Order: sequence, then structure tokens, then C-alpha cells
Amino acid sequence: MKISKVYKHDVIILGAGLAGLRAAVEIGRKFGNRVDVGIVSKVQLMRAHSVCAEGGTAAVLRPEEGDSFELHAWDTIKGSDFLADQDAVFRFVKLMPYEILLLEHWGIPWARRKDGKVAARAFGGQSFFRTVFAQDKTGFFEMQTLYDTLLKFTNYKRYDEFFATSIIIKDGKFAGLTAIDLVNGEFVLFMGKVLIIATGGAGRLYRFTTYSHSVTGDGLAMAFRAGLPLKDMEFIQFHPTGLVPSGILITEGARGEGGYLRNKFGERFMERYAPSMMELAPRDIVSRSIMTEIEEGRGFEGPEGLDYVHLDLTHLGKEKILERLPLIRELAIKFAGVDPIKEPIPIRPVAHYSMGGIHTDIDGRTPVENIFAAGEAACVSIHGANRLGSNSTAECLVWGRITGELSAEYALSHDIKFREDEILEEAENEAKRIEGILNKDGDKNPYEIRNELRKLMDTHVGVFRTGEKLEEALRVVKNLKEMFKNIKIVDKDLRWNTDLVSALETENLLDLAEVVILGALMREESRGSHFRRDFPYRDDERFLKHTLAYRNEDGSVRIEYIPVNITYWKPVERKY
Repeated sequence: MKISKVYKHDVIILGAGLAGLRAAVEIGRKFGNRVDVGIVSKVQLMRAHSVCAEGGTAAVLRPEEGDSFELHAWDTIKGSDFLADQDAVFRFVKLMPYEILLLEHWGIPWARRKDGKVAARAFGGQSFFRTVFAQDKTGFFEMQTLYDTLLKFTNYKRYDEFFATSIIIKDGKFAGLTAIDLVNGEFVLFMGKVLIIATGGAGRLYRFTTYSHSVTGDGLAMAFRAGLPLKDMEFIQFHPTGLVPSGILITEGARGEGGYLRNKFGERFMERYAPSMMELAPRDIVSRSIMTEIEEGRGFEGPEGLDYVHLDLTHLGKEKILERLPLIRELAIKFAGVDPIKEPIPIRPVAHYSMGGIHTDIDGRTPVENIFAAGEAACVSIHGANRLGSNSTAECLVWGRITGELSAEYALSHDIKFREDEILEEAENEAKRIEGILNKDGDKNPYEIRNELRKLMDTHVGVFRTGEKLEEALRVVKNLKEMFKNIKIVDKDLRWNTDLVSALETENLLDLAEVVILGALMREESRGSHFRRDFPYRDDERFLKHTLAYRNEDGSVRIEYIPVNITYWKPVERKY
């Protein structure tokens, strides 16, 4: 297998979700044709997982009504269980109102109050109504608005359905990106002055998950193998309300609009766990509460061991559900056979978000000066150990903008450092590696390996964890990695080879699983989404610090730590 084509751009954006599109739009609107952009995506542009975001986007828009930057920052930092970098949080909350207004000017159909102002709804852990929304399809409308705005510019080229396989770093700088052109069946090389990684999270590590099938942590795994550290990967958020049995997201907006959580006795059980905020406590607390109800026998028996509780919207009334939650009604009817106007929805906690990601500074710059990361692929960190609902789409917008602007400035002030012949050897070596996987003819089924991994993560690395289960999970993952060396790829053609793509995704997930599990095993405390039953309390003396995972030359994982940036508020006990 050889390099068929070489594509050159000033800035390469890997990933075309909210963060990637926002970066592209920022470059277009501020720099125009002075900066040439290549947008590389494994799916068609409007098929990015960002379109699945439902509930809304947080921003301080009502200071005259009692909200403030300080209040949004405090909610975020407290919600993070004090693991968020506080300087980054303040930058985030101060930039967000501008993003809401920009989307407004670009044509997004924000919901409105009766006085004509942009409406907002309550969200978990947010102590003020600051989550603006467009029905319950906010991510879709944000993506559509950014895509429509991108069409105004001519400085970019799209590379849809290109599966990236490696990041080439030479002399400490980004030099190239290799990828499979799935449509034409070619192995290609991208070269640029700057790379922005905006590939999202790794939610398909789990079987019961809200993520699209395409979200397999490819950007994270490639960055890790290229030598970049991954930060805080043990913190996986479980959204309280995944639809049973599919795992499809039932937005927090359903509780923000007034929905109740009830056990099989009809009790609003959140009174036992978070009496002041009830159903609108932060996600980690609500998820643990639901699992406790289920484990103690107050849930309903579900299919395939997916026991559940009820999300009750019936008291909201038909008019409000049709106006504010039309997608949720459609999903419940189609995928669970229940109409939420008339009956409650079966739900349980579901893998939903990666608080961790590629280690960056406050500007989204990685330890490699010409590689940036934005959105869920990055860990700035503003979410710490637990993300507040509606802060994720907001983060994508803010750091999409920041990394877009800074990458363009870098490209304009730096010449290309590398010629094709200087990195062709590395690119050809990657082509040989992919060819080796393509030609594997062993006796192990990569799909079965993937299924075993996802079941393992569900059972051993879930809402509640123990050292014993984490050690068993680590042993099994290492065994699965050995099994992967002896897989069989049935389809030998490079063109739209879903067998090969799935195998490469599985390889990425196996690498990331080891990082997640090892980080969780070494963090002997409970903080935010990471709850150790054998270490049930937060330990600020030992673990008020970020985890950094590095890949050693032999492929093993090395864990180091760096301090949390605490600039405003010292950690206190977290109560709701």
C-alpha cells in the first residue's frame, strides 16, 4: 500500500462537529482566503454526533434578572467537584454570551419568551435558568446554523468520509495526518502548518451509551500514540436518563421542564439524595441515586438486565410536551413504545460524555505547539470530574472559536517546516501498518472483541467502581489487546471497507480503555463521576490533581499528575 495523494492546507481541522465547524467559521470570518483550511471527517459533515445534542447551551444572558459570570463559574466549578481549572472556567463563562448572540445573528431558531427575548430552561447543577435551547434539538440547529454560515466562505475544502489513522510529529511539531479515503479506496497524506483535533469523545467504549456508532475516540487514540498526553480520562459521565433498552438520550431538558423521577412505588426518590435540587442535581449525583434505587430493589425489572426507573412527564400536559419536548415524545414512542403524554418513560444511567481528553492549555494548545484540540476531544479543563448539563455544546463553541483564531494566526506567521520527502517515510510506514491489519487472517473476530470490551466497561467501569473490578477489567483489556493481534479481516478491498474501519476503531477503543481503567484504578478516592466504593470519599490531600496518561515506547501506559489551577475558590464539601 502506497500514499496515493498528498493534500496540503494551512490549517487542517480533524472532525466536523460543533467544535470543528465553529473553528472553520471563525477562520473564514476573520481571515477569509488568507488561510486555506481542510476539514477532514470520517462521516458526512452533518452526520457528526453533535447533531444529537438535545437540551441546550448555557450562557449568562440575564444579569439584570440575577445571573452573573461568577454564579455560572461557581456552578461549574462546584459541579466539577473542584477539579476544573478555574481560570479556564472564567474565560469560558465570559465568552459564552457572545456565542449565543452570534448564532442568533446567523439565524438559529432559539426558543422565545413571551416578551420576545431568547428563552432559557433549568438544567442540573445550574442555579439559574441559563440554558438556552431550540426545542429539544439544540445540537442539530447549532450544527445547521454553523454549516449554513460556513457556506458563505470559499477558503476551505471538505474531505468527508476520510478515516484518519495517524498523526505524524517530526522534530516536535505536527507534520502530517494519514487517512483512508473510504469512497475512492486510497491511502492519503494531509500536510499543514497547524492541526486542530475536534473528533469528540470515546463513548462507544460502552454498550449502553447515548453516543452515535461513529464516536470511537479516534482522535484521542491517535494523539496518544503520537506522544500527546491524555488528561483525566477516568472521568466518564453517566447521564441519568438513557432510554431503556436502546440507550438513546432523554434530554435533561425533560427534567428542566419539570419532569419527575419515580421508583416502582411512585416515590420521587431524589428527596433522599438531593433535597434542595431534587431532579436537577448534577448528573453524577442523580445517576448514583437512580442506581442505588435499582440496586436496593425499588426499580422495575428490565430487558437484558437493564432495570430502570421512570421519568414522568405526564403532569406537564400535552401542549408543553409538544412545544418544548417534541423529539423526546417521538423517541419514546418509536424506541420504547410509550407516549410520555400518557405514561412515564423507562430510563437508567447511560454512558454519555468524556470529561477527559487531550491535554491542552487555556488556549486549547497541546504540548505540541502547532496542534490544538477543541470540544470533547480536549481537556482544557472546565468540566473537571463532572460536567454540568448544557456546558458541553457551550465549550465546543468557545474553544472552536479560540482554536480557529489562534491556528490561523499561527499559520500566517509560520512557514511550512516540512517537505513531502521529509515525512513520506513515516507516512509509508503507517500505510504498511494498515496494510498489515487489512491482510490479517487469524482466528479472532474483531466484532466479538469489541462487544466483549463494551460489556466489560458496562459491568466493571460504570457508575460505581471498586479496585477489584478495575483490576479485573485491566487484565481483560490487556488480554483483548493480545487477541486483537490475531484478528481476521474478511473484506480485503480498501474502498468502503467497514470491516477494516471497525477493526481500527476497536484498536483505538482498546488503547483508550486501558488509559481509562488505569487512571480509575490509581485514583483512590471518589470525586464527581468517578465513585470508588472502596474509597467512598473525596481526598483533596492526595488527589486534588489532574491525571496525565502517556504512552511508553513499549506500548504500556504511564500515569503522571499535575496540579489543578485554583485561582478563586478553594474546595469545600459539595452539597445539593
